[in-house]
Amino acid sequence: MSLPTDQIQPTQDVIDTAFDWMASGKPVALATVVSTWGSSPRPPGSHLGITAQGEMAGSVSGGCIEGAVVKEALDVLGGAPAKLLDFGVSDEQAWDVGLACGGSVKVLVRDMAASAPLYEKARAALTTGTPSALITRLADGETKLLGDGDLSGMLADAAKAALRDDRSRKVEGEDGDYFVEVVAPARRMIVVGAVHIAQTLVPMAAMCGFKVTVVDPRRAFASDARFPGVDVRTDWPDEAMDELQPDMRTAIVTLTHDPKLDDPALEKALRSRAFYIGALGSTRTQAKRVDRLTAAGFDEAAIGRIHGPIGLDISAQSPAEIAVSILGEIIGVMRRDPA
Repeated sequence: MSLPTDQIQPTQDVIDTAFDWMASGKPVALATVVSTWGSSPRPPGSHLGITAQGEMAGSVSGGCIEGAVVKEALDVLGGAPAKLLDFGVSDEQAWDVGLACGGSVKVLVRDMAASAPLYEKARAALTTGTPSALITRLADGETKLLGDGDLSGMLADAAKAALRDDRSRKVEGEDGDYFVEVVAPARRMIVVGAVHIAQTLVPMAAMCGFKVTVVDPRRAFASDARFPGVDVRTDWPDEAMDELQPDMRTAIVTLTHDPKLDDPALEKALRSRAFYIGALGSTRTQAKRVDRLTAAGFDEAAIGRIHGPIGLDISAQSPAEIAVSILGEIIGVMRRDPA
């Protein structure tokens, strides 16, 4: 069974869709990835929402186990208890379901009704940019919210660590295994320079779940016509950075080649907790950039945070190919295991 690509939605979109279904009177089962095989087609915390009518939103594997998960979800909606499903795939079988290698994936399937109030609290916190941690006991699907007052000790510490690392994970508790789900605002990408590369990079990044802002004071470049439906700002980059306040869920990409625009943005970026900073330009351009930033007072460790020349080395030539290399590098940094 394979899913249309428009059903593989960002996690928060799946939760939003599930709430829309429940508001219309439809019971919803929620399937959640709690651990994955080596090739990780969908990371822990990925959801698939299923109604009793068979409507689906999201994905737990990209399509290869969805059929079995939906069957179990319909059983849960029919009154069966929450279930922890364990799918094992051998190397020989992996090719048959579209994977490069074998392994295993665990998926928790539960009726969303019981945990809906806690997801609602987590969604409300997102309006202020505040992340939350939901802790679910895998044996029965019982869910708690960090900070509600009835969670302490090892589980509270594990939830705080997951928030700090910005990574959902399965943990061991005194009475069994739990899943800590980080519910956080969408990752952001700030693109400085409304150039041709940006016109390809921005929609690709949006498809990958990033909330994208384009910054360029040159109004001929930074226009709604060139970036329809995108948050486009014509402030000077340093002023825009002060307003946008990049954090650990933010990637910053500078594309103008103009030190008057790129350097102020990079200086603000290096003083932030942005998880990725990249700057377009050749090796020679990067060397000059390093000299300027050194003169501005940044040390080697700080400047070393900049990916420059930006992007994976795939011999990209066209603007679209360069955009692919940039987004690929950002995703690689984003998915890298925390130290």
